[in-house]
Amino acid sequence: MSEQYRTPPAEAVETDAPRPGPGTPRKLAAVLLGLTAVVVLMLCAFALPSVNGGPHEVPVGVTGPQAAAEGLRAKLDGPEWDVTVYEDTAALTTAIQEREVAGGLALGTGGIDVYTATAGAPTATGALTALGNAAADRQHVKATVHDLVPFPGDDPRGAGLAAAGLPLVFGGIFPAVLLTRLFPGHAHLRTRFAGVVLFSLLAGAAIAGCLQYGTGSLAGSYWLTALGLGLGMAALAMTFIGLEALAGFAGLGAGIAVMMLLGNPLSGLGSGPYWLPSGWSSLGQVLPPGASGSLLRSLAFFDGTGAAVPALTLAAWVALGLVLLLVADRRGGKTRHDGAAGAAEAETHAVTA
Repeated sequence: MSEQYRTPPAEAVETDAPRPGPGTPRKLAAVLLGLTAVVVLMLCAFALPSVNGGPHEVPVGVTGPQAAAEGLRAKLDGPEWDVTVYEDTAALTTAIQEREVAGGLALGTGGIDVYTATAGAPTATGALTALGNAAADRQHVKATVHDLVPFPGDDPRGAGLAAAGLPLVFGGIFPAVLLTRLFPGHAHLRTRFAGVVLFSLLAGAAIAGCLQYGTGSLAGSYWLTALGLGLGMAALAMTFIGLEALAGFAGLGAGIAVMMLLGNPLSGLGSGPYWLPSGWSSLGQVLPPGASGSLLRSLAFFDGTGAAVPALTLAAWVALGLVLLLVADRRGGKTRHDGAAGAAEAETHAVTA
């Protein structure tokens, strides 16, 4: 056989493919363990609130004959229910509509009236209804349920509102990530800020229209609801771009992780805030997803009653994002100034030499 067609020995064949270095197994093991930890953390973040969910200090009202009302309050007061006695049924229903309590029981000799506000706290409504039925069975009377603030007829279970939680969070993540990638660097800080503001207004109007006119999940003023949704997304996106401007993608990633792993599962958007343990519920309402859910309920179902606290909470997050941007802007300006001064000094030395 000719030399040019002879196959070289296997040991003589060389390839350009890179070979794994000595640290590759350790690096791969670290990556796999880290990914596993993230998956377990996500499972715990979403599963534990549901597993440990239940009535926790749910504010409810009781009215009726004084002895019976006080006796029921003494029986119910505890870790599950926070009971307030009202003079009459009118005072109780007013307290429910003004969001002072989640619902209440009106005791009478002929039966028990259960007053609820399903749109404000769906799961607490179910627990209160069961409580009223049990009390009526003990007295051998009938329990009548009155839903003072129901969900709209097109979505009586509030499925659309519950499903809005994750899109609202992504509505803060997506613009921050895309604007950061498309308009990077200190020179585009103002562009990213303007983009977040405009996107929040546009997306808030679009989501409100979809939920109110598309699925029929919301009631109330469309424009107020749209502004509330826009404020919620601005609170998230402004914080994210502020973190990225100050700490790079590490800051952006940390902010996204907190909102996804804590903010979303603790928001109580589907259940209402009373179904989480007290400390976790309070934390959830301080974070933008929980504050957005509370603001949305207030604007869409309670004519704005109770909207002040979540609106101020979201405004504080927007302000935090602005402060982070201003700090990053000042630091970037100082860096440019020092760089220009150093370049000028170097040029002067060169000319002198």
